[in-house]
Amino acid sequence: MFGTRIPLFRLFGIEVRLDLSWILIAILITWTLGAGAFPMYYPNLAPATYWTMGVVAAAGLFLSIILHETAHAVVARRDGVPIDGITLFIFGGVAEMQAEPPSPKVEFRIAIAGPIASLAIAAVCYLVALGAGAVGASTPFVGVFAYLAMINTILAVFNMVPAFPLDGGRVLRAALWAWKGRLRWATRITAGIGSGFGILLIALGVLNVLGGNFIGGMWWFLIGMFVRAAAQMSYQQVVVRQGLEGVPVRRIMSPEPVAVPPGISVAELVEDYVYRHYFKMFPVVDGDRLIGCVGLRDIKEVPREHWATTTVGSIMRPCSDDTTVRPEADALAALTRMHQSGNGRLLVTENGALVGIVTLKDMLKFLSIKLDLETGEDAGLVPRGSGLGELMPGGRWRAR
Repeated sequence: MFGTRIPLFRLFGIEVRLDLSWILIAILITWTLGAGAFPMYYPNLAPATYWTMGVVAAAGLFLSIILHETAHAVVARRDGVPIDGITLFIFGGVAEMQAEPPSPKVEFRIAIAGPIASLAIAAVCYLVALGAGAVGASTPFVGVFAYLAMINTILAVFNMVPAFPLDGGRVLRAALWAWKGRLRWATRITAGIGSGFGILLIALGVLNVLGGNFIGGMWWFLIGMFVRAAAQMSYQQVVVRQGLEGVPVRRIMSPEPVAVPPGISVAELVEDYVYRHYFKMFPVVDGDRLIGCVGLRDIKEVPREHWATTTVGSIMRPCSDDTTVRPEADALAALTRMHQSGNGRLLVTENGALVGIVTLKDMLKFLSIKLDLETGEDAGLVPRGSGLGELMPGGRWRAR
């Protein structure tokens, strides 16, 4: 979901990060306000004043979104839901939770905290603008706070649309979850509404573009695409969590992994293993004991003319904890380890012996079969691209 993220500061012990995509929206907001909105509503000011107002208002919006997401994060942490941090990106902000809320009540409290924070910010900004105007404060000062009051109100109202994964969709999911006691069903309903809302925004964007408002139309179009994709992925994340939680890796793993002995040459490794099985990394075993790992990076460090005389044992590396897992480990924990390390395959070891291998593809096959057997549903759990980050379970609270 994110590219390069820059740590900014910590707020209430929660790390706030900036995705580089936020720079684009910051520039766009500053330009829209400084060159369009403020000159229209507050005429006869100097051009430099408009641009200063635009920069200050964009910074105020930046702070407002941080406070919105911090409200989600603080309530989540208070209710025992671990928080990875807050990231600002092109469509707003995300409080990154490491797990789904444990109950409908917790879900509701976390969801409603953001819009309440935005409305509180809007009220404070409105009172400041009103008071400043009453005492004769400068027009730029009043204008910036009036804008922040308006934009925070819009932020709260938009987020309360009952379309998952918006906050209103989370509130609706909490209500449906409390009613039926079925998180997956509640998520499917609200994610379907979210997908439909995304299509509506896409259509609105197309109409704006056809009507001559290209920038505004493209913006609605992109937001619609994002909401629709996020809604679909949110449902898949719930399916993944409920399908893998409590399932031991032993049930999913392949018990006969392709392994290489340490005594063969690099040339044999390439011809008999790499070109035959197309894996980027192989376990190295002595009998059934795992003694190391060898991958394409290790092979490329050996000059080609030395491949025939260099053994695998001389270039292998120790297998890290990121590439191994116990057979009784929770499959969901294994998926988390894949996500954190970027590895699509984990070696399954027991008392130093290699007993199997588990891959992302194995997990998706298991999930598809389990879901089909238990519910007759198809969640569309098909790997595309790297897929690891997209399928990771855990909530993502978004504010636009």
